[in-house]
Amino acid sequence: MYTDSHCHPENKRFDSDRAEVFARAKAAGVTTILAIGNGDGPGTATFDCAIKLAEQNEGVFATVGIHPHEAALAKQEDFDEMLALSRHPKVVAWGEIGLDYYYDHSPREVQQRVFLQQIELAKVAKLPIIIHCRPSDDSDNAWDDLLRLLRENWQSTGLGGVMHCFTGSVEQARASLDLGFVISFAGNITYPKAQNIRDAASLVPLDRMFIETDSPYLAPVPHRGGRNEPAFVVEVACHISQLRNISPEEVGRQTTENFNNFFRIQLQTATTL
Repeated sequence: MYTDSHCHPENKRFDSDRAEVFARAKAAGVTTILAIGNGDGPGTATFDCAIKLAEQNEGVFATVGIHPHEAALAKQEDFDEMLALSRHPKVVAWGEIGLDYYYDHSPREVQQRVFLQQIELAKVAKLPIIIHCRPSDDSDNAWDDLLRLLRENWQSTGLGGVMHCFTGSVEQARASLDLGFVISFAGNITYPKAQNIRDAASLVPLDRMFIETDSPYLAPVPHRGGRNEPAFVVEVACHISQLRNISPEEVGRQTTENFNNFFRIQLQTATTL
């Protein structure tokens, strides 16, 4: 069994064959999917996009959150809506949220403010958080700010979270583990220039690891350049298995167990995609 711990199945690139995408995932052995509920951002009435898919598909769970790209668009009514949606029984986390200094679609100070507002709401909802972190080129600036904010405002909650699509250094992986986070690896671990990601995946204990696709983005080798989809999470498991000298099935089994334990999901519910 395999779990895709982070994907965007509501994305328009799946509109023509979404049911078939879910069917291919099931055929590949993917039993559980976490659909990320950023939707089209604030003001678009799409924060429930992942919830709708979770309601329609067994084995699919959901999140809510404002991505750092859209932080500048956030209004109080958006926070109120997300807090209400967070009470849905299939919502298991708040995210993806965080800092993105690579694109800077929202000013950095606004990204930090909206990030802090959302972690306060996650505290109220008693949900773990799913983190997006991307620094600018040749700098650890976003990582430095993120880790500081988490130490000051989140670590003491004990709710933990997930470092989604980890692309940092070994040192940043260690710091994330020390904060109580799970590290999630995506298809870019298969890219030739991604040695830093492979180094981190070799370090992170297998029981503190998730695997994901972030589909439709970041398709792994041999699918790179095309649309990614949840079935391809098996390729991530295969690559990690080579790094760890274990079978892909063991990677899939352990990361699925990690997911179910972390989000307190009953196994019988999580195995019926």
